[in-house]
Amino acid sequence: MEQRTLLALLVFSSLIVLAEAQKPDIDIYSLHVDCKVTSRFAHTVITSRIVNRAHESREATFEVELPKTAFITNFSMSIDGKVYPGIIKEKAAAQKEYDTAVSRGQSAGLVKIRDRKLEVFHVSVSIAAASKATFELSYEELLRRQLGKFELLIKVRPQQLVKHFQIDVHIFEPQGIRLLETDSTFMTNELSEALTKVQNETKAHILFKPTVDQQKVNPELDETLLNGDFIVRYDVKREATAGDIQIVNGYFVHYFAPSDMPVFPKNVIFVIDRSGSMSGRKIEQTRDALLKILQDLRREDHFSFITFSNKVAEWKSSLLPATEENVASAAAFVQTLSASGGTDINRALLRAVRSLDTAQSLPERSVSMVILLTDGQPTSGETNVEVIQDNIQKAINGKYALFCLGFGFDVSYKFLEKMALSNGGIARRIYEKADAALQLQGFYQEVATPILMKIEMQYPENAIEGLTKNNFTLFFEGSEIVVSGKLSNDLDLLPVEIKAQSHTSDLTLKEEANVKEKEQVFLDKKYIFGNFIERLWAYLTIQQLLEKAISAPEEDQKALEAQALDLSLQYSFVTPLTSMVVTKPSDQQQGEVANKPTEADNEKPRSLPGGASRGKSTSRLLGMLVEDDLDDTRIIGGAPLRRTKLQAGSKFMLLSAGHSVVRTQSKMKAEPVANVNPQFLLQLPRQSETICLNIDGKAQSPVHLLSDPEQGLTVMGKLDGTKRFVQFGINYVNPPVQIHVSTGGIILSHHNGSTLLPWKQSATSTIQGLRVSVEKERSFTASLPDTVTVKISLAKFPEEFLGLYFTDTNHFSDKVSGVLGQFYSKAQFEDNSNTNLRADQRLLRVAGSGHMVSRVYKKDYRLESARDPVPCWSIELPV
Repeated sequence: MEQRTLLALLVFSSLIVLAEAQKPDIDIYSLHVDCKVTSRFAHTVITSRIVNRAHESREATFEVELPKTAFITNFSMSIDGKVYPGIIKEKAAAQKEYDTAVSRGQSAGLVKIRDRKLEVFHVSVSIAAASKATFELSYEELLRRQLGKFELLIKVRPQQLVKHFQIDVHIFEPQGIRLLETDSTFMTNELSEALTKVQNETKAHILFKPTVDQQKVNPELDETLLNGDFIVRYDVKREATAGDIQIVNGYFVHYFAPSDMPVFPKNVIFVIDRSGSMSGRKIEQTRDALLKILQDLRREDHFSFITFSNKVAEWKSSLLPATEENVASAAAFVQTLSASGGTDINRALLRAVRSLDTAQSLPERSVSMVILLTDGQPTSGETNVEVIQDNIQKAINGKYALFCLGFGFDVSYKFLEKMALSNGGIARRIYEKADAALQLQGFYQEVATPILMKIEMQYPENAIEGLTKNNFTLFFEGSEIVVSGKLSNDLDLLPVEIKAQSHTSDLTLKEEANVKEKEQVFLDKKYIFGNFIERLWAYLTIQQLLEKAISAPEEDQKALEAQALDLSLQYSFVTPLTSMVVTKPSDQQQGEVANKPTEADNEKPRSLPGGASRGKSTSRLLGMLVEDDLDDTRIIGGAPLRRTKLQAGSKFMLLSAGHSVVRTQSKMKAEPVANVNPQFLLQLPRQSETICLNIDGKAQSPVHLLSDPEQGLTVMGKLDGTKRFVQFGINYVNPPVQIHVSTGGIILSHHNGSTLLPWKQSATSTIQGLRVSVEKERSFTASLPDTVTVKISLAKFPEEFLGLYFTDTNHFSDKVSGVLGQFYSKAQFEDNSNTNLRADQRLLRVAGSGHMVSRVYKKDYRLESARDPVPCWSIELPV
């Protein structure tokens, strides 16, 4: 079996992971990260040199995680002296070239995103015995100022020793460096000796160059200490003027970040989703964040809360000043927040706008904003997202700013992003991690101190071309406005005028830049790439065109994207409209396909391979008892909502999202069907009994079978017209692999690369530790160390269908859920009174006491010959 080595690199403002192969045959003997930051614009070059010390070829994967806001500009790899360059093309053309190369038996790789702040560049290549290879990747990024600092985050986790390991960060700021600091979570006395920092008025050089001995945990072990975060933070000096203008080669950039100005009073309404999907950890984290945010309110601020599910409720009838008494009252209210019901975003936001419209006694010069937090799509009231967007834009009408926070991956981020950008705000995804409360609090801190509004940056119209965005609704303390453009003729002086409103007065700031003097600043700086302002202008223009396209009418979107595409190709940027194609040696296996999507593309998968849609209810309403105040109905859940009439006295128990059992005063019986093959075979924990289950679902409907967030595993299924399963979708989080299993074959997808494994031959493959194997025309297995093993059998009696079962089920966590997952839930069964429940008792507990369970004989699809039935406990589960 071909061996994999995960090569990774440390990247400025990025995460690079270096993971060893099973044997250290491929040696990274040199790794150099060179970061040049010129006036906030960062140019990074990563060079990695490796050698294959084995006696046969080995496959190496070069995988780099870099900032989402960065644009990759170049990649090349050199293998035995031959260079294989990356070529940036329009996305469709790049995909066509890739498909053509694959059809010829060649290989190619492109570029992709991942995680909260990062995206992934991924290329695999086979290295011959005793051969060397060099990888070089370049990318560029404009650093954003947040809370008064620029931050370079280097996540260090090589997991092996590197002989020549070096990180260089060069910073040049003509305004002067006001603050410079480094921090680390792994630094020891030995490693600190490898860190040097040199700084003068305008320049800084940070070098981290540990020897192999300094990297070691102890002298006796070849384990590395480099495991954690390495952070560089800095800021520049600023004077109380109209900002700083810099000019190079006919292009200018204007940085504006006033300080020491009075803060506007805020009128803020928090619109909080408390629908059923927010139950548990999400609502707890929301409560924690709001309690901290309340403490950050200024006494002159006014605030209120609107909570919503399928109902909308106001905390108070009007906005209240942030006095100690009102903040304490609000804190008590926040602690009572609970979650249940649907999601009526439209009515909640309209109520918030109406509250601001009718608010009394608000400060005359103040900033009003709405902060929406939701984790789902609208499922109650108005559910058409385009209608909601239109309703909110008409209601706000430019009067207030709307900030939309999307919690997790079930939320429709594209919907929230367009709504926020159309109303003077921004959207932000809140990642469902342990620090979600800190993410919420951190976002509020960014918008908590507005010091200017209605900012206009004015330049001479007849002297500037290609001006980037120069009008801004709000400016928050600790951030920075950046405007760039091209000087269209020979100017001696570039005049600038800034108009804005502060809390106390209307401002007019003027500045005049001497073009020749400004250009002189960047002469003879050999370590600075000379055309950086032109590239900064192109970078900023592309970003703003793409952002503008999000909220533009459909007829204008294509024109905006066409402009962004032209610039992406002209300046060789890998953007959401372009891809990088890397052609590799013709004897290599198929490589990965990757593109640079936007945050809106980074959603939790909503469909199985093949296009079956998966509704919201499949992931956001797990294990919940749903109640409402309707006389004779219960909300079943889903998108859109389904309402089902029940008999008086009925209760509704949700087994897993979208899969329910209705329990009435009269028992419902699940009649076992003994003459068909079971679709699932389950071996219960610590018992020898077998459960065989059948799903009573609709053809082509996706079925949520199992989810375990701690295992990073999700399994979906799809039925055919005979109610047999003919497709399964298996999704792993780490490594990020999607597996589509059908009666026609198996498709493995990782980093947008795809590999087809047919049933007609046995095969084995390993993807970053995930081992997959096919037993010819019989079964498919996927397994990771210390995780549950998923097995799928190909059955052919009487017709082809797929059967699913699991082994190593002791690895399931407490959070396992789904139609099958519920049977392994420790929360369901592992208490003092129910540790040794029989299989039929477990079935009754899961399915509801109104269900009958029978012991029957059924054919076992795992056996090569299924002539002899096997005994099992049977129940049909409704979908």
